[in-house]
Amino acid sequence: MKNSIGSNVTLTVFGESHGPLIGAVLDGLPAGFAIDMERLRRDMARRKAKGKISTQRHEADEVHIVSGFFEGRTTGTPLTLLIQNTAQRSADYASLKYRLRPSHADWSAFEKYHGFQDYRGGGHFSGRLTAVLVACGSICRQILTAKGVKIGAHLAQVHTVRDVPFCADACALDTQIEALDAREFPAIDEQAGLAMVARIEQAACAKDSVGGVVECAITHFPAGIGEPLFDSVESVLSHAMFSIPAIKGVEFGEGFGFAALTGSEANDALLVREGKIETKTNRNAGINGGITNAMPIVFRCVVKPTPSIFQKQQSVRFDSKEEVELEIQGRHDPCIAHRACIVIESMSAFALLDLWMSQAAKAPFEEVVR
Repeated sequence: MKNSIGSNVTLTVFGESHGPLIGAVLDGLPAGFAIDMERLRRDMARRKAKGKISTQRHEADEVHIVSGFFEGRTTGTPLTLLIQNTAQRSADYASLKYRLRPSHADWSAFEKYHGFQDYRGGGHFSGRLTAVLVACGSICRQILTAKGVKIGAHLAQVHTVRDVPFCADACALDTQIEALDAREFPAIDEQAGLAMVARIEQAACAKDSVGGVVECAITHFPAGIGEPLFDSVESVLSHAMFSIPAIKGVEFGEGFGFAALTGSEANDALLVREGKIETKTNRNAGINGGITNAMPIVFRCVVKPTPSIFQKQQSVRFDSKEEVELEIQGRHDPCIAHRACIVIESMSAFALLDLWMSQAAKAPFEEVVR
Protein backbone atom coordinates (compact mmCIF):
# COMPACT_ATOMS: atom_id res chain seq x y z
CA MET A 1 0.00 0.00 0.00
CA LYS A 2 2.97 2.31 0.70
CA ASN A 3 1.34 5.74 0.35
CA SER A 4 -2.20 4.50 0.98
CA ILE A 5 -4.13 3.66 4.13
CA GLY A 6 -7.57 2.22 4.88
CA SER A 7 -9.74 -0.79 4.05
CA ASN A 8 -13.28 0.18 3.04
CA VAL A 9 -12.41 3.86 2.82
CA THR A 10 -8.92 4.36 1.40
CA LEU A 11 -6.66 7.41 1.32
CA THR A 12 -3.71 7.80 -1.05
CA VAL A 13 -1.42 10.83 -0.67
CA PHE A 14 0.97 12.27 -3.25
CA GLY A 15 3.27 15.24 -3.77
CA GLU A 16 6.32 16.91 -2.24
CA SER A 17 6.88 19.98 -0.12
CA HIS A 18 8.50 22.00 -2.91
CA GLY A 19 6.72 20.41 -5.87
CA PRO A 20 3.97 22.24 -7.79
CA LEU A 21 1.19 20.71 -5.70
CA ILE A 22 0.20 18.07 -3.16
CA GLY A 23 -2.94 15.97 -3.27
CA ALA A 24 -4.88 12.89 -2.29
CA VAL A 25 -7.40 10.37 -3.56
CA LEU A 26 -10.16 9.44 -1.11
CA ASP A 27 -12.04 6.34 -2.26
CA GLY A 28 -14.99 4.46 -0.78
CA LEU A 29 -17.05 7.45 0.36
CA PRO A 30 -20.83 7.05 0.22
CA ALA A 31 -22.53 8.66 -2.77
CA GLY A 32 -24.78 11.69 -2.31
CA PHE A 33 -23.14 13.30 0.73
CA ALA A 34 -23.20 17.11 0.60
CA ILE A 35 -19.72 18.42 1.47
CA ASP A 36 -19.72 21.64 3.48
CA MET A 37 -16.96 23.59 1.73
CA GLU A 38 -17.02 26.34 4.35
CA ARG A 39 -16.38 23.77 7.09
CA LEU A 40 -13.52 22.38 5.01
CA ARG A 41 -12.00 25.87 4.73
CA ARG A 42 -12.33 26.36 8.50
CA ASP A 43 -10.46 23.13 9.17
CA MET A 44 -7.72 24.10 6.72
CA ALA A 45 -7.38 27.49 8.45
CA ARG A 46 -6.82 25.77 11.82
CA ARG A 47 -3.70 24.09 10.41
CA LYS A 48 -2.22 27.27 8.93
CA ALA A 49 0.94 28.88 10.28
CA LYS A 50 0.20 31.84 12.54
CA GLY A 51 2.41 34.46 14.20
CA LYS A 52 5.81 33.91 15.78
CA ILE A 53 4.96 30.40 17.01
CA SER A 54 4.87 28.93 13.49
CA THR A 55 6.85 28.85 10.28
CA GLN A 56 6.82 32.00 8.16
CA ARG A 57 5.94 29.92 5.11
CA HIS A 58 2.34 30.95 4.47
CA GLU A 59 0.31 28.97 1.96
CA ALA A 60 -3.23 29.72 0.78
CA ASP A 61 -4.12 26.01 1.05
CA GLU A 62 -7.12 26.35 -1.23
CA VAL A 63 -8.57 22.89 -1.85
CA HIS A 64 -9.57 21.98 -5.41
CA ILE A 65 -11.75 18.88 -5.73
CA VAL A 66 -11.31 17.58 -9.27
CA SER A 67 -13.15 14.25 -9.25
CA GLY A 68 -15.79 12.34 -7.28
CA PHE A 69 -17.75 15.52 -6.55
CA PHE A 70 -20.66 16.81 -8.65
CA GLU A 71 -23.28 19.46 -7.97
CA GLY A 72 -22.15 19.77 -4.35
CA ARG A 73 -22.31 16.07 -3.48
CA THR A 74 -20.03 13.05 -3.53
CA THR A 75 -20.55 10.75 -6.49
CA GLY A 76 -19.26 7.59 -4.79
CA THR A 77 -16.32 7.37 -7.20
CA PRO A 78 -12.76 8.30 -6.16
CA LEU A 79 -12.62 11.85 -4.82
CA THR A 80 -9.39 13.60 -5.84
CA LEU A 81 -8.30 16.86 -4.27
CA LEU A 82 -5.35 19.10 -5.07
CA ILE A 83 -3.61 21.87 -3.10
CA GLN A 84 -1.09 24.07 -4.86
CA ASN A 85 2.29 24.94 -3.34
CA THR A 86 2.88 28.66 -3.87
CA ALA A 87 5.40 29.78 -1.22
CA GLN A 88 8.41 27.50 -1.73
CA ARG A 89 11.96 28.80 -1.26
CA SER A 90 13.98 25.90 -2.63
CA ALA A 91 17.24 27.88 -2.54
CA ASP A 92 17.22 27.47 1.24
CA TYR A 93 17.97 23.76 0.69
CA ALA A 94 20.64 24.02 -2.04
CA SER A 95 23.49 23.30 0.38
CA LEU A 96 21.66 20.43 2.08
CA LYS A 97 21.47 17.88 -0.72
CA TYR A 98 24.06 15.62 0.91
CA ARG A 99 24.25 17.19 4.37
CA LEU A 100 22.09 15.08 6.66
CA ARG A 101 19.90 17.08 9.01
CA PRO A 102 19.80 15.48 12.49
CA SER A 103 16.51 13.66 13.29
CA HIS A 104 15.09 14.31 9.81
CA ALA A 105 14.36 11.62 7.23
CA ASP A 106 17.38 12.67 5.11
CA TRP A 107 19.56 9.71 6.03
CA SER A 108 16.84 7.06 5.80
CA ALA A 109 15.56 8.59 2.53
CA PHE A 110 19.02 8.25 0.95
CA GLU A 111 19.13 4.62 1.99
CA LYS A 112 15.64 3.89 0.61
CA TYR A 113 15.60 5.97 -2.57
CA HIS A 114 19.36 5.92 -3.43
CA GLY A 115 19.60 9.71 -3.72
CA PHE A 116 16.74 10.17 -6.20
CA GLN A 117 14.37 11.62 -3.59
CA ASP A 118 13.29 15.26 -3.68
CA TYR A 119 15.23 16.58 -0.68
CA ARG A 120 13.87 20.16 -0.81
CA GLY A 121 11.91 20.97 2.31
CA GLY A 122 11.82 17.32 3.27
CA GLY A 123 10.11 16.33 0.02
CA HIS A 124 7.48 13.64 0.51
CA PHE A 125 8.44 13.36 4.19
CA SER A 126 7.46 16.94 4.93
CA GLY A 127 4.75 18.04 7.31
CA ARG A 128 3.48 20.03 4.33
CA LEU A 129 1.59 16.91 3.26
CA THR A 130 -0.55 17.09 6.41
CA ALA A 131 -2.55 19.75 4.56
CA VAL A 132 -4.16 17.04 2.42
CA LEU A 133 -4.70 14.87 5.49
CA VAL A 134 -6.73 17.70 7.01
CA ALA A 135 -8.71 18.22 3.80
CA CYS A 136 -9.62 14.54 3.49
CA GLY A 137 -10.21 14.20 7.22
CA SER A 138 -12.55 17.20 7.17
CA ILE A 139 -14.80 15.42 4.68
CA CYS A 140 -14.74 12.19 6.72
CA ARG A 141 -15.47 14.17 9.86
CA GLN A 142 -18.49 15.83 8.26
CA ILE A 143 -19.94 12.39 7.51
CA LEU A 144 -19.42 11.33 11.13
CA THR A 145 -20.81 14.64 12.42
CA ALA A 146 -24.01 13.92 10.47
CA LYS A 147 -24.33 10.79 12.63
CA GLY A 148 -23.79 12.77 15.86
CA VAL A 149 -20.10 11.98 16.42
CA LYS A 150 -17.94 14.74 17.92
CA ILE A 151 -14.14 14.91 17.62
CA GLY A 152 -11.87 17.38 19.39
CA ALA A 153 -8.23 17.77 20.38
CA HIS A 154 -6.29 20.13 22.59
CA LEU A 155 -2.65 20.78 23.36
CA ALA A 156 -2.29 18.97 26.67
CA GLN A 157 1.36 19.92 27.07
CA VAL A 158 4.08 22.09 25.50
CA HIS A 159 7.51 21.29 26.90
CA THR A 160 6.82 21.52 30.68
CA VAL A 161 3.66 23.67 30.44
CA ARG A 162 0.42 21.70 30.87
CA ASP A 163 -3.22 22.33 30.03
CA VAL A 164 -6.08 20.87 32.08
CA PRO A 165 -7.13 17.40 30.81
CA PHE A 166 -10.40 16.61 29.09
CA CYS A 167 -13.33 16.27 31.48
CA ALA A 168 -14.46 12.76 32.43
CA ASP A 169 -18.14 13.76 32.26
CA ALA A 170 -19.47 13.14 28.73
CA CYS A 171 -21.70 16.22 28.63
CA ALA A 172 -18.93 18.51 29.87
CA LEU A 173 -16.57 16.88 27.36
CA ASP A 174 -18.92 17.78 24.51
CA THR A 175 -18.90 21.39 25.70
CA GLN A 176 -15.09 21.42 25.78
CA ILE A 177 -14.90 20.01 22.25
CA GLU A 178 -17.30 22.65 20.93
CA ALA A 179 -15.32 25.45 22.63
CA LEU A 180 -12.02 24.21 21.21
CA ASP A 181 -13.44 24.17 17.70
CA ALA A 182 -13.88 27.95 17.85
CA ARG A 183 -10.64 28.77 19.67
CA GLU A 184 -7.58 30.32 18.01
CA PHE A 185 -5.09 28.38 20.16
CA PRO A 186 -6.08 24.78 21.05
CA ALA A 187 -5.95 24.91 24.87
CA ILE A 188 -8.87 24.35 27.26
CA ASP A 189 -7.45 26.69 29.93
CA GLU A 190 -6.77 30.00 28.20
CA GLN A 191 -4.11 30.97 30.76
CA ALA A 192 -2.29 27.71 30.07
CA GLY A 193 -2.56 28.53 26.38
CA LEU A 194 -0.88 31.91 26.90
CA ALA A 195 1.93 30.23 28.86
CA MET A 196 2.39 27.71 26.05
CA VAL A 197 2.63 30.46 23.44
CA ALA A 198 5.25 32.23 25.60
CA ARG A 199 7.28 29.00 25.90
CA ILE A 200 7.20 28.46 22.12
CA GLU A 201 8.30 32.04 21.50
CA GLN A 202 11.11 31.58 24.03
CA ALA A 203 12.31 28.51 22.13
CA ALA A 204 12.21 30.45 18.86
CA CYS A 205 14.34 33.23 20.33
CA ALA A 206 16.90 30.63 21.43
CA LYS A 207 16.98 29.20 17.86
CA ASP A 208 15.53 26.01 19.31
CA SER A 209 12.23 24.10 19.32
CA VAL A 210 9.90 22.31 21.74
CA GLY A 211 7.56 19.34 21.54
CA GLY A 212 4.22 18.60 23.11
CA VAL A 213 1.36 16.23 23.80
CA VAL A 214 -2.00 16.36 22.02
CA GLU A 215 -5.04 14.81 23.70
CA CYS A 216 -7.91 13.78 21.40
CA ALA A 217 -11.45 12.78 22.36
CA ILE A 218 -14.29 11.25 20.34
CA THR A 219 -17.82 11.16 21.73
CA HIS A 220 -21.08 9.51 20.59
CA PHE A 221 -19.28 6.88 18.54
CA PRO A 222 -21.40 3.70 18.61
CA ALA A 223 -20.55 0.48 20.45
CA GLY A 224 -19.58 -2.75 18.74
CA ILE A 225 -17.19 -1.37 16.12
CA GLY A 226 -13.66 -2.72 15.73
CA GLU A 227 -11.98 -6.12 15.70
CA PRO A 228 -10.47 -8.19 18.52
CA LEU A 229 -6.93 -8.46 17.17
CA PHE A 230 -5.22 -6.87 14.17
CA ASP A 231 -7.87 -4.28 13.33
CA SER A 232 -8.63 -3.26 16.89
CA VAL A 233 -9.74 0.35 17.30
CA GLU A 234 -6.41 1.08 19.01
CA SER A 235 -4.51 -0.52 16.10
CA VAL A 236 -6.36 1.39 13.39
CA LEU A 237 -6.16 4.74 15.19
CA SER A 238 -2.47 4.23 16.02
CA HIS A 239 -1.71 3.38 12.39
CA ALA A 240 -3.37 6.65 11.37
CA MET A 241 -1.58 8.67 14.06
CA PHE A 242 1.87 7.35 13.15
CA SER A 243 1.25 8.44 9.55
CA ILE A 244 1.54 12.02 10.85
CA PRO A 245 5.14 13.33 10.82
CA ALA A 246 6.72 13.88 14.27
CA ILE A 247 4.30 11.60 16.18
CA LYS A 248 6.48 9.30 18.31
CA GLY A 249 4.04 7.78 20.79
CA VAL A 250 0.33 7.05 21.34
CA GLU A 251 -1.49 5.99 24.51
CA PHE A 252 -5.17 5.28 25.15
CA GLY A 253 -7.04 6.16 28.31
CA GLU A 254 -4.85 5.57 31.34
CA GLY A 255 -2.10 4.45 28.96
CA PHE A 256 1.27 3.94 30.62
CA GLY A 257 -0.36 4.96 33.89
CA PHE A 258 -1.85 1.47 34.11
CA ALA A 259 1.58 0.21 35.17
CA ALA A 260 1.22 1.94 38.57
CA LEU A 261 -2.33 0.67 39.25
CA THR A 262 -3.79 -2.49 40.69
CA GLY A 263 -6.60 -4.33 38.92
CA SER A 264 -9.15 -2.97 41.38
CA GLU A 265 -7.95 0.54 40.61
CA ALA A 266 -7.71 0.06 36.85
CA ASN A 267 -11.06 -1.60 36.18
CA ASP A 268 -13.99 0.48 34.90
CA ALA A 269 -17.03 -0.47 37.01
CA LEU A 270 -20.29 -0.98 35.09
CA LEU A 271 -23.61 0.71 35.79
CA VAL A 272 -26.94 1.50 34.13
CA ARG A 273 -27.88 5.13 33.50
CA GLU A 274 -31.21 6.01 31.85
CA GLY A 275 -31.54 2.46 30.55
CA LYS A 276 -28.08 2.31 29.00
CA ILE A 277 -25.01 0.41 30.16
CA GLU A 278 -22.08 2.73 30.92
CA THR A 279 -18.85 2.60 32.86
CA LYS A 280 -18.32 4.58 36.05
CA THR A 281 -14.81 5.54 34.96
CA ASN A 282 -13.26 5.45 31.50
CA ARG A 283 -9.67 4.37 32.01
CA ASN A 284 -9.90 2.03 29.00
CA ALA A 285 -10.86 4.93 26.73
CA GLY A 286 -14.12 3.53 25.40
CA ILE A 287 -12.48 0.39 24.02
CA ASN A 288 -12.58 -3.19 25.33
CA GLY A 289 -11.13 -6.12 23.42
CA GLY A 290 -10.33 -3.81 20.53
CA ILE A 291 -14.03 -2.92 20.13
CA THR A 292 -15.85 0.29 21.06
CA ASN A 293 -18.25 0.30 24.04
CA ALA A 294 -19.86 3.74 23.32
CA MET A 295 -17.92 5.56 26.06
CA PRO A 296 -15.70 8.44 24.87
CA ILE A 297 -12.57 7.37 23.00
CA VAL A 298 -9.67 9.32 24.51
CA PHE A 299 -6.03 9.05 23.50
CA ARG A 300 -2.85 11.12 23.56
CA CYS A 301 -0.06 11.59 21.01
CA VAL A 302 3.41 12.90 21.74
CA VAL A 303 4.83 15.26 19.13
CA LYS A 304 8.61 15.53 19.12
CA PRO A 305 10.37 18.92 18.98
CA THR A 306 10.73 20.20 15.42
CA PRO A 307 14.11 18.86 14.23
CA SER A 308 14.73 21.96 12.08
CA ILE A 309 16.49 24.28 14.51
CA PHE A 310 18.84 27.16 13.78
CA GLN A 311 21.63 26.18 16.16
CA LYS A 312 24.87 24.65 14.90
CA GLN A 313 24.70 20.85 14.94
CA GLN A 314 27.05 17.97 14.30
CA SER A 315 26.28 16.03 11.13
CA VAL A 316 27.70 14.03 8.21
CA ARG A 317 27.76 14.34 4.41
CA PHE A 318 26.13 11.26 2.90
CA ASP A 319 28.27 11.30 -0.26
CA SER A 320 31.73 11.65 1.30
CA LYS A 321 30.99 10.27 4.80
CA GLU A 322 32.74 13.38 6.11
CA GLU A 323 31.73 14.79 9.50
CA VAL A 324 30.51 18.38 9.13
CA GLU A 325 29.03 21.19 11.17
CA LEU A 326 25.52 22.03 10.05
CA GLU A 327 23.66 25.31 10.42
CA ILE A 328 20.37 25.27 8.54
CA GLN A 329 18.53 28.23 7.02
CA GLY A 330 14.92 28.65 5.96
CA ARG A 331 11.53 28.96 7.65
CA HIS A 332 10.68 26.45 10.34
CA ASP A 333 8.22 25.97 13.20
CA PRO A 334 9.62 26.33 16.74
CA CYS A 335 6.77 23.97 17.70
CA ILE A 336 4.39 21.98 15.52
CA ALA A 337 2.24 20.46 18.28
CA HIS A 338 -0.41 23.21 18.18
CA ARG A 339 -0.81 22.80 14.42
CA ALA A 340 -0.96 19.02 14.86
CA CYS A 341 -4.27 19.13 16.76
CA ILE A 342 -6.42 19.50 13.64
CA VAL A 343 -4.29 16.91 11.83
CA ILE A 344 -4.88 14.40 14.63
CA GLU A 345 -8.61 15.16 14.63
CA SER A 346 -8.71 14.70 10.86
CA MET A 347 -6.87 11.37 10.78
CA SER A 348 -9.04 10.17 13.67
CA ALA A 349 -12.10 10.95 11.56
CA PHE A 350 -10.69 9.02 8.61
CA ALA A 351 -9.79 5.98 10.72
CA LEU A 352 -13.14 5.91 12.52
CA LEU A 353 -15.13 6.28 9.31
CA ASP A 354 -13.14 3.42 7.78
CA LEU A 355 -13.93 1.27 10.84
CA TRP A 356 -17.62 2.21 10.70
CA MET A 357 -17.85 1.34 7.01
CA SER A 358 -16.14 -1.98 7.71
CA GLN A 359 -18.85 -2.78 10.25
CA ALA A 360 -21.55 -1.70 7.81
CA ALA A 361 -20.22 -4.15 5.23
CA LYS A 362 -20.85 -7.07 7.61
CA ALA A 363 -24.45 -6.46 8.67
CA PRO A 364 -27.59 -4.77 7.35
CA PHE A 365 -27.49 -1.22 8.61
CA GLU A 366 -29.41 1.23 6.45
CA GLU A 367 -28.20 4.76 5.98
CA VAL A 368 -24.96 4.15 7.91
CA VAL A 369 -23.33 7.40 6.95
CA ARG A 370 -25.76 9.24 4.68
